[in-house]
Amino acid sequence: MTPLNNKPGFPSQRKYNIVYFIDGLGMGGAERLMVPILKNLSRKVFVPRVCAFHVRNGNPVADDLRALGIPVDLLPIPYLRDVTALPRLYRYLKNVRADLVHTQLEFADSLGNIAAKLLHLPSVSTIHTMPSQEMKIKSKIHQELEFFSLRNFCDVVISVSDEARTFHLQVSKAVPDSVRTIYNGIDLKNFVNLDNQQERAALRKELGISPDAKLLITVAVLRELKGIQFMIRALPAILSSSPEVYYLVVGSGSYQDALEREVDQVGVKDRVIFAGQRGNIPQLLAASDLFILPTLTDALPTVLAEAMAARLPIVASSVGGVPEMVIDGQNGILVNPSDPQALSGACVSLLSNSEKRNMFGASGWQIVNNKFNSEGQVEQLKALYLDLIKAYEE
Repeated sequence: MTPLNNKPGFPSQRKYNIVYFIDGLGMGGAERLMVPILKNLSRKVFVPRVCAFHVRNGNPVADDLRALGIPVDLLPIPYLRDVTALPRLYRYLKNVRADLVHTQLEFADSLGNIAAKLLHLPSVSTIHTMPSQEMKIKSKIHQELEFFSLRNFCDVVISVSDEARTFHLQVSKAVPDSVRTIYNGIDLKNFVNLDNQQERAALRKELGISPDAKLLITVAVLRELKGIQFMIRALPAILSSSPEVYYLVVGSGSYQDALEREVDQVGVKDRVIFAGQRGNIPQLLAASDLFILPTLTDALPTVLAEAMAARLPIVASSVGGVPEMVIDGQNGILVNPSDPQALSGACVSLLSNSEKRNMFGASGWQIVNNKFNSEGQVEQLKALYLDLIKAYEE
């Protein structure tokens, strides 16, 4: 281990090696959150290292982590029944001299905590989702394996919202004291010096639309449960009131073909723009007028914090942890899920009232700064890591 400072007159204090196991490093919320967390994690106390089990869309977040000087490894685990997985994880943790393991997502939760305990290491897991209980047998078996591992081998499960914590306790049968809420945070520095007018002009030029066009935006992995199909169905009513509106969908995923068919069926092909996976999310948000999250389930969608940091008013489904981020009538409007009429009504209301949009945007900035700043999240993680490491050393 590397001491903090071994010069005469300085006490010797070793740094702690923290290993982050995660299924992949695509552009999902859990994956992207690792960047601000590890950017702000104290290098005077910790040495972070990330290990992914799969390659997803080229693992673009790996490049962002390496740019921070963080080692990123790939340890391929193609399926949970891989009998070589645990021995390989055991050797990996031993070779990198891990002091604590932090797991995220299904494979990492299921296998990483067991490997940690084989080496008598403390482990933490962050649960980012509130999965539907209506699932196929294979998915149900995988979920039960994940819950079994978390109950029996993980020291602390972190839930990203109070609602998600309650949900996890109900479905996993975990001990309440082992599950705590730590809100996800984002790096607000990415949003401080943006020139909104410049970004607006540049994006409209790129998209080939009028400089005065109103832009609604959703940033999400394109899955059915993100509910984007309901926003597409809401567009005709919005356009009848605000003909200058366009809907920008940022992200990629398995549901894109279905969404494109929905666009054709609704007759709004010339008003919906699929931008694909993009790395310049702060700039895209700064260039937009209204953020839409029509999700059907979400524990604590990070992108809402990003939208607030960009001072965007929000229209979102009142599900999961969303009401812990969006206060109806203060920084956005909450609607029932799967309701195109409610979505269109909320959008029309905000598009017709610039004063309210500005008020919601300013309020959102205050909320994200006070509640969803990555610096506060990292301080809580630091305290948790040190408490667990100390307990295992005693």
